[in-house]
Amino acid sequence: MTEVSSLTGRLLVATPALADPNFDRAVVLLLDHDEEGSLGVVLNRPTPVGVGDILEGWAELAGEPGVVFQGGPVSLDSALGVAVIPGEASGERAPLGWRRVHGAIGLVDLEAPPELLASAVGSLRIFAGYAGWGPGQLEDELVDGAWYVVESEPGDVSSPWPERLWREVLRRQRNELAMVATYPDDPSLN
Repeated sequence: MTEVSSLTGRLLVATPALADPNFDRAVVLLLDHDEEGSLGVVLNRPTPVGVGDILEGWAELAGEPGVVFQGGPVSLDSALGVAVIPGEASGERAPLGWRRVHGAIGLVDLEAPPELLASAVGSLRIFAGYAGWGPGQLEDELVDGAWYVVESEPGDVSSPWPERLWREVLRRQRNELAMVATYPDDPSLN
């Protein structure tokens, strides 16, 4: 797969027609997308579990609301850290314990001491589980109209109001997708 066709670093925004309850109004940041499949995390599914309850050392670096997010239905017993490192979009040297995914967004090595990243991290989110697709599976879902693909912004990872993210991401689009943001939660009530 060529770099141009890779969707790594972009957002998948669930269409209102997507019937899977795991992804109802989900906003997924794609962390990897190639011929072997795709992996991402759902940015707008906070849980009631505090980061300090499972990864005490990382709690101080986690942005508000300071909870673990359900990254998707796969491997819910594993954790992924996604952090924004300000200035990384300009190509500065990446700090130890952080691997660039796209621009200023990258993955955190949660086995590393948090002190390695403390001075560099602009925002950090911890995800339990992830969303995964096998080879060609995501492409099939795109053809079926399950997802809108849009550009991500570093602030998407750390939105302090994750429950608003689906509408906010759609609203900032400069095309007909902005209108989808007004789609009612339950169209049968119209």
